[in-house]
Amino acid sequence: MNLIPMAVSSLFEGFVSEFVGTAILLLLGVGVVANNLLGKTKGNGTGFLFVNFGWGIAVMAGVYFASNSGGQLNPAVTVGLLVRELILGNSVDWALFWVYILAEFLGAMLGAFLAWLAYKQHYDTDVDPALKLGTFATGPEIRNPFWNFLTEVIATFVLVGWVLVAVLQDPNGNAWAPIGVTLLIVGIGASLGGPTGYAINPVRDLGPRIIHALVPIKGKGDSDWGYAWIPVAGPLVGGILAALILVPIYTATGALPADSAPFFQLAGA
Repeated sequence: MNLIPMAVSSLFEGFVSEFVGTAILLLLGVGVVANNLLGKTKGNGTGFLFVNFGWGIAVMAGVYFASNSGGQLNPAVTVGLLVRELILGNSVDWALFWVYILAEFLGAMLGAFLAWLAYKQHYDTDVDPALKLGTFATGPEIRNPFWNFLTEVIATFVLVGWVLVAVLQDPNGNAWAPIGVTLLIVGIGASLGGPTGYAINPVRDLGPRIIHALVPIKGKGDSDWGYAWIPVAGPLVGGILAALILVPIYTATGALPADSAPFFQLAGA
């Protein structure tokens, strides 16, 4: 069990694995925020650390559900791994790469929709529209596009850097990786989540934001599309920078294997 792409035997197999895993991630992730923010829930007002742990466990569960494909669940991770392949000169099955991205996006939408169904009665109570949106999508505490973007870049750099360095140093022995990523997500949230809510995953924000715009919620307000580009672009840039900076350094020093099997290829290709 690990966080790196395994050799799926078909595009359909890769799609199903990433789709289900990302749906589980967002079901539990949106759910823990809803439990904290919405009125009349058992977890109302439990606080940000409660949310951090909920998201960490959500990622762990998603990784286990998507173990067949490596449990990426995040286009920032997928793109970071792709950049690694390009840096090392490995061949890439571009169809498989785009299947992963599509599966992550659609899975995120499904997970957010299921979370809305679970909490529908609470969404329809008289709650601040900003809190309703906050259960689906991230938002800044101090709105400044440059600094909000930079925060997402830095936080995602840590996440993708951990996958590229800590996990890939021992690609055959990472049974601990799902537990490790749980603690990492909690740590990123507790340390860097204050300014923006730490999307660190484009589909984690965009998929649920689309669901917020589509589903009927009494008094929900708008979906804040003016901010929506930041939790998409910031994580992607952070993931790319992590690969561009860390892969050459750690490969040159011998900490990372330069001759590992290409990730984005079907088994037997």
